[in-house]
Amino acid sequence: MNSIPSIVRSHQAFFAAGHTKSIDSRLDVLKKLKHTIKAYEADITAALYQDLHKSEQEAYTTEIGIVLEEISFVMKRLKKWAKPKRVKTPLTHIGSKSVIFPEPYGTVLVIAPWNYPLQLALSPLIGAIAAGNTVVLKPSEYTPAVSAVLSALIRDVFPGDYVALAEGGPDISTALLQQPFDYIFFTGSVAVGKVVMEAAAKQLIPVTLELGGKSPCIVHKDADIKLAAKRIVFGKFTNAGQTCIAPDYLLVHEDIKTELTEEMKRVIGEFYGLQPELNPSYGKIVSERHYQRLLSFLKDGVALIGGQADHRHHKIAPTILDQVTDDSPVMQEEIFGPILPLFAYRGIDEVIEKVKSRPKPLALYVFTTNQTIEREIIENLSFGGGCVNDTLMHVATPYLPFGGVGESGIGSYHGFDSFNTFTHKKSVVKQTNRFDFAFRYPSSKNGLRLIRKILK
Repeated sequence: MNSIPSIVRSHQAFFAAGHTKSIDSRLDVLKKLKHTIKAYEADITAALYQDLHKSEQEAYTTEIGIVLEEISFVMKRLKKWAKPKRVKTPLTHIGSKSVIFPEPYGTVLVIAPWNYPLQLALSPLIGAIAAGNTVVLKPSEYTPAVSAVLSALIRDVFPGDYVALAEGGPDISTALLQQPFDYIFFTGSVAVGKVVMEAAAKQLIPVTLELGGKSPCIVHKDADIKLAAKRIVFGKFTNAGQTCIAPDYLLVHEDIKTELTEEMKRVIGEFYGLQPELNPSYGKIVSERHYQRLLSFLKDGVALIGGQADHRHHKIAPTILDQVTDDSPVMQEEIFGPILPLFAYRGIDEVIEKVKSRPKPLALYVFTTNQTIEREIIENLSFGGGCVNDTLMHVATPYLPFGGVGESGIGSYHGFDSFNTFTHKKSVVKQTNRFDFAFRYPSSKNGLRLIRKILK
């Protein structure tokens, strides 16, 4: 592989030559990307199983299918998004025209995580390409099989000075962050996000940070218990809990605690069998280090459900932990695994106070049929996004922006927001030459009086 500085220079030259400016050429390459992903589907599915034990259904639903839908959505709307937009002109600018010109930033860096190694690499890439940028893409070293497929796929679609894959560990990320990119898009942990933002700040590079945090799931006493159990189990244990927007702790009204946990136990058995840790279609933990970290959390409470582990394959059964305290290690950081601490509550004020005591979460879920409770939660708590009576599904629509707030992230993407994120909006006033307002100049005798009338 060429040195990182030479890769960035070649991308800058490719962009400067205007190769990415044409909307038609952007659409052509997006079309080619979609076609190539379909051609690589079997290889992608096999790689996702090798790295994370994702089943074929999970691989398509949470990775391949979402990316294909994102490309289709963007392609149908790109010409409209990319058009210069006339906006209104104030009284002070009579005779002029005001226009916003969407333009690409230039050469951007996308750093992708390991938990959804295809989707979270290609989704921001789609937005960056649609906006007219060149891209250096850094996949995670924790998913080498997917990285290998991505490398081949990218080479089949893009010239090396248009999109390049920079594979490697933290040393490669460090070297990339020293380069003069025009934009940085990072998905990962809060700790690494701070490192990325610090490096970007030194060069005044704008950033989008898609981070995480402890996302609460609230189940009120009037919830549909059977449906809530099914949707919570789906949201928490998909990808063995290695999802940034997975429910991270459960807040359940004390009146329904036993009923909900019994139903969740039944659903877990229905989804994954009586020994989920031995089910070949149930996800594995990505590495030994991550596995050992999660095993240590099992000591922080009593397992109402699960707790079993398969050391050989780095699998931990879906686990509901009871008798957890707020100062337990499992509650000090995002879990990112198939362990769900449970807390009972009596009133919704107690819930609001508990969630507010922590940094703003990336996601929040509430199960209730009471619109007053729903409003109280949404209006009183700040979070990136979420669902009422479901989990995860807000991330799967291209019509909603996806992103965090506070420690859970900066900026958003998906659909139009992906295009918008990687686009600079250049504002231009085209002034008339037919007349001129003398009062704006310092030599005008009555200028201040007229300006006071207009600007008030």
